[in-house]
Amino acid sequence: MLVFVHGGAWRTGLRDDAGPRLRAWRPGPFARLARAGFAVVCPDYRLSGEAVFPAPLDDLTGMLDWLRVRAAELGLAADRVVTWGESAGGHLAALLALTAGPAVRGCVVWYGPADLTAAPPHTPEAALLGAPAADDPERARAASPVARVTAAAPPFLILHGTRDSVIPVTQGRALAAALRAAGAEAEFRPVPGADHLWTGAAEEDVARVFAATLEFARTAVSPRTAPEAGSRVC
Repeated sequence: MLVFVHGGAWRTGLRDDAGPRLRAWRPGPFARLARAGFAVVCPDYRLSGEAVFPAPLDDLTGMLDWLRVRAAELGLAADRVVTWGESAGGHLAALLALTAGPAVRGCVVWYGPADLTAAPPHTPEAALLGAPAADDPERARAASPVARVTAAAPPFLILHGTRDSVIPVTQGRALAAALRAAGAEAEFRPVPGADHLWTGAAEEDVARVFAATLEFARTAVSPRTAPEAGSRVC
């Protein structure tokens, strides 16, 4: 099962939108995942205009708990989950993977922020926290994937454009480094010349990023058993 978490700076976004570079795909990205044998779950979560952190993470954690309870009824393998998100959704997908326990077998992060401990005022990060990081350092640390890594973390695939002007590529590198330092498995793949949302990347590069995501998800769930047949798309 693959759980996709949408982006939008924690304040906007649609749960079935994997970013502007994939919107015109026919079939779309989620249909392609379903054809590959994955059940695809695209949850909503509370945005920063509704509630501050940890509300969105609580929502995603509750979603996984609900899926575990309903797994047999829905025909899902809720003990074989890969989380995936882009931008703010990548941040939340990482936190979910780091806190949800062994049911999450892997995580894919597309250009997501990893360290919110320096979030200045009047930024999306500060809106998520409800204050600048300096005013609530404990909450900022709890909201930072780099501060939540342990040796028990599942494998991560982190993809980030080298020219990202919104979330610097150093954020992706830092998360990969923190995971490796903790003894977890992390692969960092820079995408040369790509800005945020894969702006500026060639079509073939975007296709390769998606293919890498699919292959990683297959590998993450395959050691014990193959991905579930019969798919459901958000």
